[in-house]
Amino acid sequence: MTTSKNDLELVGVTKRYGATVAVDAIAHKFKPGSYACLLGPSGCGKSSTLRMIAGHESVTDGAILLGGRDISHLAPAQRGTAMMFQNYALFPHLSVIDNVGFSLKMQGVDTAKRRAKAGEMLELVDLTALGDRLPDQLSGGQQQRVALARALITRPDVLLLDEPLSALDPFLRIRMRAELKKLQKELGISFIHVTHGQDEALALADEIVVMNNAVIEQAGPAQEVFNAPKTQFVARFMGGHNVIALSGGHYAIRADAVDVTPSTQGVVEGHVTAVEYQGTHVSVLSRIAGDQEITALIPDGAFFANPHSPGDTIGLSWDTSKLHQLTA
Repeated sequence: MTTSKNDLELVGVTKRYGATVAVDAIAHKFKPGSYACLLGPSGCGKSSTLRMIAGHESVTDGAILLGGRDISHLAPAQRGTAMMFQNYALFPHLSVIDNVGFSLKMQGVDTAKRRAKAGEMLELVDLTALGDRLPDQLSGGQQQRVALARALITRPDVLLLDEPLSALDPFLRIRMRAELKKLQKELGISFIHVTHGQDEALALADEIVVMNNAVIEQAGPAQEVFNAPKTQFVARFMGGHNVIALSGGHYAIRADAVDVTPSTQGVVEGHVTAVEYQGTHVSVLSRIAGDQEITALIPDGAFFANPHSPGDTIGLSWDTSKLHQLTA
């Protein structure tokens, strides 16, 4: 099998800080030319992994391969990667076009050539008209696009993004998700994006790598990870699932696959503990035998045609083919 220049592989990668293991011998080969999200809670090891790929953290053990070569001990500028930081790290005293061209200046590229290249990058992110402005004269979304252009000007094989949307308001965050996805498809290079937001990962990623406690819990196509979680942690962290213990083990079932029925007609009987209106759906939280909780996500029209309140006794039912057995 041929190796492309943006084939990225982690081979037994470990990061220790003294006695603390931040990343524990993880192994994963990213699909080249795809959008991958490293997803997990704070402290799971995802940002340390990204920083090791970038060269901003040393690798304690293992290797990072890009295009078949071990880049683990190379300086960041020699790796073929570029990183876009969470805080954008723009130089406040430099114009937009000089911020974008800064790395080329450090490489000794002459002024005319680097400004031409920076202009191409600004055109790519639709900021040509703002090249002479300073960063504090831009909106948050515009600053993000400048940081993106600056990272891309070196023509990296892999772009690394460290929670790039976290500083944006919710409306702009959704808009920028679409722009990032479109840009990745246009460029055809690998994007590796760290986030703790499940919605963000599902919206962006071709591939999701779920991390927990310094290891990879599950990796695969976004739809597969959501619909077929392997562990209780993945099912709960991805959201939208109930994890319930039935005879034979633990199972996950999507909240929108649970129906509310009269108490005598359900698979199990539940007692409503909370009702939350969510616009198109209503979330009905119930407690069943064994002190387990189950959420049913009911279309708003169906719920209000037969509403329930906390304290009501209801039945909960589901198609058994929708139950997904968990391995751990």
